[in-house]
Amino acid sequence: MAQGRWGYGGELPPARFNMAHYCLAHAAQATPDKIALIVVSDARMPAEAAERWSYRQLDRAVRQVAAGLRRLGLKPGARLLIRMGNTSDYALLFFGAIAAGCVPLPSSAQLTEEEATFLLADSGAEVLAVSAELAMAPPPGVQVLDPEAVAALRTASEPMDYADTAAEDPAFLIYTSGTTGRSKGVLHAQRSAWGRRPMYQGWYGIGPDDVILHAGAFNWTYTLGVGLTDPWANGATAVLYNGQRDVTVWPMLMAKFRATLFAAVPGLYRQILKYNDLRRFDLSSLRHGLTAGEALNAALLEQWRATTGKELYEALGMSECSTYVSSGPDTPVWPGSPGKPQAGRCIAALPVDGGEEPLPPGETGLLAVHRSDPGLMLGYWNRPEEEALVFRGDWFIGGDLVHFEPNGYMVYHGRNDDVMNAMGYRVSPLEVEHCLSQHPAVAEVAVTELAVRDGVSVIAAFVVPRDPDETDELDAAPLLAYTHEHLAAYKCPREIIFTDQLPRTANGKVRRRDLAQWRK
Repeated sequence: MAQGRWGYGGELPPARFNMAHYCLAHAAQATPDKIALIVVSDARMPAEAAERWSYRQLDRAVRQVAAGLRRLGLKPGARLLIRMGNTSDYALLFFGAIAAGCVPLPSSAQLTEEEATFLLADSGAEVLAVSAELAMAPPPGVQVLDPEAVAALRTASEPMDYADTAAEDPAFLIYTSGTTGRSKGVLHAQRSAWGRRPMYQGWYGIGPDDVILHAGAFNWTYTLGVGLTDPWANGATAVLYNGQRDVTVWPMLMAKFRATLFAAVPGLYRQILKYNDLRRFDLSSLRHGLTAGEALNAALLEQWRATTGKELYEALGMSECSTYVSSGPDTPVWPGSPGKPQAGRCIAALPVDGGEEPLPPGETGLLAVHRSDPGLMLGYWNRPEEEALVFRGDWFIGGDLVHFEPNGYMVYHGRNDDVMNAMGYRVSPLEVEHCLSQHPAVAEVAVTELAVRDGVSVIAAFVVPRDPDETDELDAAPLLAYTHEHLAAYKCPREIIFTDQLPRTANGKVRRRDLAQWRK
């Protein structure tokens, strides 16, 4: 039930709340010897050879890491940048920092050194934890934890008690694309883990006997939440894969570790179906798949159902509030919709042009989450102008256009802004444009998504060359290589399209939505 007319209707977290304690302490007491974490570095290795952590071991190691970070001089609220692959050390550092009252900043292993340096500077991180293959020279004053130092954190210290934090205290900082072209930090509170509770039954149907395999990387709230936070909060088992990203490994891992839930973006499900004969694998343990990050195509859903006999449950969310609209075991899939607002969530469509009064069913507006939702971010890190743009009274507005059907299901109409979706990652066109504009051969550039086939789109850059006489002779390869030097791979255009001009409004603003028709 809503608080008053509008507001979060679920149970609110206690005033004193630590996210790491919430996820680990109960299972460490109730089922200490149960396996909490399995880390697989080679999908073809025997299952028994994988790295395994019981809840007792995991709880102790997290609290040892917390004590080690405190011993380094980190005080509550201090930021720690993690630059690693999907290793157990990544998970231990993330939860260990939170256990200490510090604020971890999980970053993508795909980021260039230039991008990682920006995150260090923008966040004011005091410590950089980095794996050997991602080593970099940090700015002055930043402590570096190499793999040996990370190992020492969890062996050289006596475990500390979980920090006595408030539910509203900062827990972690995660960066996403900003409207200005600069990545912006999304600061989440300790209560964010509690704010995920509506998903347990609203999306997963999760219980302590579940084994969850997530295909994503730790820099993403989708992976941190579905892959670690929620399994551990429910006493389940999380399986991490840290080997070569070959699409053929996923059904192998599902079968080998008897996964009951598998989570990925729709694009990966499409690739799994295309490049694997799923009849070769015993997927009888799998109850259903979970998908988020981009819209689930109806044809893909039907193909997955026909091939596996399993359901796919979709969820819609964002870095600022994780997922809040979904289908699930108790919310049947309804064609053309990602689902209904999860129990307790206060979700509405607000008028595009302003106002705080939710629109009635059938009318399209901006998707809004009520400020009282415990899963909602604290705010943007040092971005007051951008933060002001997304709050309208008691509502947070993320930029999605939707309408609600009379039966409660939501229908998604795309983004109201220009932020692109590249395989589940939100990418600002301004960030990509800024990068390409620095190349000496580029006079003007505009970036957008291009649909390449049903349900699949890629990032494309439309480039006006400095020498217009050379448009037909220009080679895209140097520009593509340039973006890979300065941007994470998922941000880089897949296609460069040369043109002599860009479509513009009467005021001179580039019409990105017209770029697809601008293609020669």
